[in-house]
Amino acid sequence: MFGNLGFGEILLIGLVALLLFGPQKLPELGRSLGRTIREFKKSAQEIMSDEPAERKVEPPVQTAAPVKPEEKPSSDNRRLPD
Repeated sequence: MFGNLGFGEILLIGLVALLLFGPQKLPELGRSLGRTIREFKKSAQEIMSDEPAERKVEPPVQTAAPVKPEEKPSSDNRRLPD
């Protein structure tokens, strides 16, 4: 259907879009169109695959020194003598 679009036709479509939406809105429309196509491809691949895609959860990075848990305050409220 769109296999015969040449450079002239694509340029004409771009100029019409520029006139309709303006230069500020055009990059935002392109970004949202790209995200939409990416999500569509991702969903189509999940449907076509035998196994559902599992999200990879990376384990937390351990620090050099282990963090000690905070000590609980003592339950008795004794005060030192003044």
